[in-house]
Amino acid sequence: MLLEGEKAPNFELMGSGGSLINLDNLKGSIVVLYFYPKDDTPGCTIEACEFRDMKEIYDQTGIKIFGVSADDFDSHQNFINKFNLNFELIIDENYEISQKYGVLYEKNDNGNSKLSIKRVTYLLDENGIIMKIWKDVDPNGHAEEIINFLETVKKS
Repeated sequence: MLLEGEKAPNFELMGSGGSLINLDNLKGSIVVLYFYPKDDTPGCTIEACEFRDMKEIYDQTGIKIFGVSADDFDSHQNFINKFNLNFELIIDENYEISQKYGVLYEKNDNGNSKLSIKRVTYLLDENGIIMKIWKDVDPNGHAEEIINFLETVKKS
């Protein structure tokens, strides 16, 4: 697992908008990189919809939001369309980013072991340094929790 204060690993993968997303190209912006297990599941939907509902606040402060899961392009598009999501989802079908960020684990599903993604959020500063890591995220209120954290940091 990565640590706060470390440089976030770079990546370049396809986003739901159809273009490549490269972390190095996002320098100058605060970035929320939230990892979630699966599109259109209860907890993941709560989390995504809360980011959607707070996007205007994120935009006002220049913060970019990216959700990351192993779902494919079509799954992401269906999820975006169903819930009117207004931010990019990154396609990590081969677990490239998930491995770099240490969010993979073996999940036992009806006796079968398979890779899954933990619900973890990384907050990166304008230089790509990890400001904060939230592990075992509760999706309820998480989008607001990040804004509250940033407001506290600004005051100190």
